[in-house]
Amino acid sequence: MSNIVDLIITRTIQAPREIVFQAFTRAEHLKHWWGPKGWVMDVSQMEVRPGGICHYRLQSAEGHVMWAKFVYSEISTPEKLVYISSFSDEDGRTVRAPFSPAFPLEVLNTLTLTELDGRTTFTLHGEPVSATEEELEFFRSMHESMQMGFGGTFDQLAEYLASKR
Repeated sequence: MSNIVDLIITRTIQAPREIVFQAFTRAEHLKHWWGPKGWVMDVSQMEVRPGGICHYRLQSAEGHVMWAKFVYSEISTPEKLVYISSFSDEDGRTVRAPFSPAFPLEVLNTLTLTELDGRTTFTLHGEPVSATEEELEFFRSMHESMQMGFGGTFDQLAEYLASKR
């Protein structure tokens, strides 16, 4: 197995950087594209500032519910967003992933955005925080699945932004 633990996903979207950044940082945009295809997102809290939280609920068509949150540590509009993501309960307390107790409790995400000729390239770099060796191995084993999951989510972002043009 690879020694690389960090997850790195790069995507280019036909939209200006400022618009893509807003799609990541404003609830009225995020709710239209974040999460697995077919799931509905409801944002219960969104404060994009250092120490601020985005707390949200995802619900599948079958009624399955997952809560999660981002805790922001750095915001450099419109080029960088740094936050810790984790699953949570309805009250915002950090909990284990619903699919495996071996998934890291927290993941530090750094989103960087660059623009060239009206197209934005963004890179999401995720690394487990204070993870055990078992959690690191599990995170590594999930790379392909997470690439596909984020790929679908970012397809939804591209579709959403295309519909706004």
